[in-house]
Amino acid sequence: MARKEITSAAYTDVKDFVYGHAKNPVKLKNGMVVGGGTIYPELNFTVPTMPLTDATWPTAIEHYKEIATKTCQRAYELEVPGFSLEIETLPDMTFRPEWCIDVCKTVVDIVKEHESKHGIKGSVRITPNDNREGDQVEHMWRGPRWDEALQAFEGSAKAGADFLAIETCGGKEVHDDALMMCDIKKAIFAYSALACVDMEKIWTEIVKIADKYGVVPAGDTACGLANTAMVLGEKNYIPRVFAAVDRVMAGVRSVVAMECGAKGPDKDCGYEGPYVKAISGNPISMEGRTASCAHYSSCGNIAICVADFWSNESVQNVQLLSGIAPVASFETLAYDCRLMNTATAKGKDTALLIRDLYAESDSHLDPHAWILRPDVVIEVANGVVKETGFYNRVKKAAELSLASMQKASKGGQLRLNDREKDWLSKLIDQVGELPKTLDELAEEVVPDCDKLDPKKYDLKY
Repeated sequence: MARKEITSAAYTDVKDFVYGHAKNPVKLKNGMVVGGGTIYPELNFTVPTMPLTDATWPTAIEHYKEIATKTCQRAYELEVPGFSLEIETLPDMTFRPEWCIDVCKTVVDIVKEHESKHGIKGSVRITPNDNREGDQVEHMWRGPRWDEALQAFEGSAKAGADFLAIETCGGKEVHDDALMMCDIKKAIFAYSALACVDMEKIWTEIVKIADKYGVVPAGDTACGLANTAMVLGEKNYIPRVFAAVDRVMAGVRSVVAMECGAKGPDKDCGYEGPYVKAISGNPISMEGRTASCAHYSSCGNIAICVADFWSNESVQNVQLLSGIAPVASFETLAYDCRLMNTATAKGKDTALLIRDLYAESDSHLDPHAWILRPDVVIEVANGVVKETGFYNRVKKAAELSLASMQKASKGGQLRLNDREKDWLSKLIDQVGELPKTLDELAEEVVPDCDKLDPKKYDLKY
């Protein structure tokens, strides 16, 4: 289907915006409903550090078998109402699509076997790595890297994956430089001229494959862009307010998948997910404190406020005192979801109380947490969709999120140090000086984009 721009947000009332409930729930063939009132754990896992070769591939498959088997068993023991296993492939598995398909089939077969045996509803998400980076890539939408990704998707859909997802890297070569220099103009160009366009191209194809095999085109995340910003901000390498506004701009990019026909839940490491849900009404997967195995953040609690899948980021299959690390991560996720679902069963007021406590515990301490507050998300998302076109929406996302942080800082609701306040004022001024059109911005920015090859994106600049 052709992309259809969403012109009005799915959520306008923050009282309706809560975990486990989505305006457009997704129902799987086994009856599991995501966004239908229950929040489920989604385990994201990988093999330990090891070379992937023909000789080591059987060992890698054994790791996936162990993870899937032991997690399914723990799901049964914990009596979870349902769960998802996400396979984020390593680059070598997309370079060789048959490996991606092999892993997917291995995990799908185990989940189905345990579902048949124990009645626990399980699902599998496949997330092929986006290998379209580097000088060897001649074009983003044709050539070997493009073909390999689509082969991985088609083979995995045929193998029985329930959800298709990816973390696309369109615009990353420009966005990386933007982060290093804290250049918001360049970041806005990266999102609106490159990332959003790339999203439309690849998600049009992913949706076609999903429709062909009757599986769910789930969603995307700006992991290589906004998550990089978040981690750099957490380490104080860049201003945290820059990372926060970058995250909201990423929401415009990630919602493009939904406009192309993706149904959710989007990817767990997409902390911009609340914006995707607010605009599209589709369910989302989120991670927070449970992702500390992979990275630190200041959004550990607030991330769960409107999640439909609660995930952990990628955890390696290493041995802990209790057992293997993926199962330990799964247990944490399962207990979190059990608490949230118990609150839901007590009634909407209790669920909202839990949601708001999670939000309040983080939001005054860090700008990245502030822009994930459900009320802030609703306000900004509704403002963004009033605009048309990628550039206008990314620019509005920056404008509104910066204004929200400034208002909160001045009102004592958001704690910022002097460095962050100075950068916030500077960014507000820079966004206020942005040109009216993307072409005008390109004239300013492109000459300074040394790593950008416009031909890879069919750009005229």
